[in-house]
Amino acid sequence: MPEAEPPRLPLLSLEEARAAAEAAGVPDYMAALNIFRVLLRHPKLARAVHDLLAALLWNGQLDVRLRELVIMRIGWVTGSEYEWAQHWRVALGLGLSEDDLLGVRDWRAHRSFGAAERAVLAATDEALATGRVGAGAWTACVEAVGDDAAVLLELVGAIATWTMVSGLLRTLEVPLEDDLASWPPDGRKP
Repeated sequence: MPEAEPPRLPLLSLEEARAAAEAAGVPDYMAALNIFRVLLRHPKLARAVHDLLAALLWNGQLDVRLRELVIMRIGWVTGSEYEWAQHWRVALGLGLSEDDLLGVRDWRAHRSFGAAERAVLAATDEALATGRVGAGAWTACVEAVGDDAAVLLELVGAIATWTMVSGLLRTLEVPLEDDLASWPPDGRKP
């Protein structure tokens, strides 16, 4: 297997990343992630990205299953190996099944998805294709997940945020951490 190209911006050493994270107010455990070993070259940006991710990941109201399916779909459609591999681990840890995670590859044919999963995945695909969630997809989301403004904002925020993260990862060519497999579980790429 050919060796991966180095990232466009060199990773900070773990020691440098931890020091930068402490100064920026980013939790130490984030400093070990390669995305933050790049982002911490700009501590204010790293803090802003961390705070946005933390608000959506750990303090959100959107169902975690739906959020992770959205993230996995974005990783798949955009070809973001890092996003797919990281959230494969996160989603499994949150109790999602491998079958459902793999189901986002061709979600229209995946029989285990109900109205909510189909609505948010359709909204995700539409946003990736057009830059926005149109009226039909929006209505389907409201019907499937409810009309709570906070939940709907988080859904749109998750789609927008992980699309941005995918762009950062792919543009900066951030490599996987050594303990992550490429395109789990089977190595199949989009």
